[in-house]
Amino acid sequence: MTSTPTPKTQALALFFGGLLPVIAFTLIEEKYGTIAGLIAGMVFGAGEIIYEIIKYKKVSTITWIGNGMLLGLGAISLVSSEGIWFKLQPAILEFGFFIFLLGSWVMKKPFMQMMIEKQNPTAPEFLKQRMSGMTLRLSFFFLAHAILATWAAFKWSSEAWALLKGVGLTVSMIVYMVAEVFWARLVLGKQTPKEIVIDPNIKSDQ
Repeated sequence: MTSTPTPKTQALALFFGGLLPVIAFTLIEEKYGTIAGLIAGMVFGAGEIIYEIIKYKKVSTITWIGNGMLLGLGAISLVSSEGIWFKLQPAILEFGFFIFLLGSWVMKKPFMQMMIEKQNPTAPEFLKQRMSGMTLRLSFFFLAHAILATWAAFKWSSEAWALLKGVGLTVSMIVYMVAEVFWARLVLGKQTPKEIVIDPNIKSDQ
């Protein structure tokens, strides 16, 4: 019997997806060299895809993108005998998030706003506006992290690079989300009830 990935599982996959290949690469590279590390990382990357196929009978988009990119860049690294391409996977993926989020905001279809409207069609208008602004801010968060990840790939040790991939993004995202919550409360606390606009097209169920 197969199961369906929950929203929580998908969220965890976003932050921890591709972590096992990174750990495998770092540990094996340190003892046996770059080529062995790359092969180990690619094996674990393929393993994550196979695991989802067996458990869910399908592979999530984020797994295809993240691990597919990891396998592709790993192959380039094997051909060139340079591990840098493999290490650039987190930076390229995060830059992709930046382009996606910024693009959705520029096209007047902010991703975070679209998500809240999909999950809760009766969400108040002020919340939708907050999600629109958050989409833009989150895009620049990923841009900053992509720049840091690029620097780490070229300048940091493999251990420090892996730590940034495994812990750095998660911790910085938590800090960012906490800041968003405090900022939202601060803004809403200064608004009067009249300033909190409710969408007039929303009808009450009562």
